[in-house]
Amino acid sequence: MADIIDSNTSIQPLLRRLSLLALSGGHRIATAESCTGGLIATLCTSIAGSSDWFDCGMVVYSNTAKQRLLGVATESLQHYGPISEIVACQMALGVLGHSVADLSVAVTGIAGPTGDDIGTPVGTVWLAWARRLDDIAMPEIQRTRHSVFAGDRTDIRQQAAITALEGLIEVMG
Repeated sequence: MADIIDSNTSIQPLLRRLSLLALSGGHRIATAESCTGGLIATLCTSIAGSSDWFDCGMVVYSNTAKQRLLGVATESLQHYGPISEIVACQMALGVLGHSVADLSVAVTGIAGPTGDDIGTPVGTVWLAWARRLDDIAMPEIQRTRHSVFAGDRTDIRQQAAITALEGLIEVMG
């Protein structure tokens, strides 16, 4: 992962903007990651001072981890599959429920090299962003996004992570 961070200096302005918006808005961020395997959290914490706005990142690669750690419903996984909008939404809401963050992003997808058993193509990714508006209200999904990214496993994971960061900025903006 360090190679991705070091070799892509264009991501630094994006991370600085995310940091400034989070700090100025008093936000704390949490991530729920499947196919990105912690890359989003790694990028967030690569910024000095990120402990002031980054709360936690959860890597939930398996379906059982999604269920056990984030409360993703078995029915959602069985009916819609792990790479679906509803699972991404449940992940985003679940990580907020297990953190002190008020903003979250969740990502689930297929980075390759092969697709899944039902024919979902490599590069398919679902992202969801959620927000807790205050301490009393239930968190709400702010937006979702479906993408099919091109490239190899590293390219797909990096594109998903950048999309996740851009979405956090949009939700804060």
